[in-house]
Amino acid sequence: MMSTPNASTVRPADTARSDRLLRFALLADVVLTGANGLGYLALATVLDPFLGVDRSVLYPVGVFLTGYALWLLTVSRRETIGRGAVTVVIALNTAWAVAGVVAVAVDAPTATAAGNVWIVFQALVVGAMAVLQYAGLRRL
Repeated sequence: MMSTPNASTVRPADTARSDRLLRFALLADVVLTGANGLGYLALATVLDPFLGVDRSVLYPVGVFLTGYALWLLTVSRRETIGRGAVTVVIALNTAWAVAGVVAVAVDAPTATAAGNVWIVFQALVVGAMAVLQYAGLRRL
């Protein structure tokens, strides 16, 4: 007797196909966030005068971003990606993107022109990551 698959049956191949975009978006976020965090930690003394953002801000941001990238890596490497964890990632990325634009708009970091461009660029990239991750989550 042959059984027919129903809505609750998902073959492993189907799962792999449906989460490919989400895994890509999370891993891209890992790479970009990790590189950014490590860059802030390693180059804070060089970036301070160029961006106009003090080292006392760059170091903690670098530590946060590096830790966040490691957490993203664990989320992305799970056999089954948790919807709750991805929702947190999307919320954090959205908050980071909005905070970056608002900070430049109100001149909170008193950054240089290059620093303001970098902050807005970073906000746009992080916002794009959130959109990709949301699209990937919707495919699950």
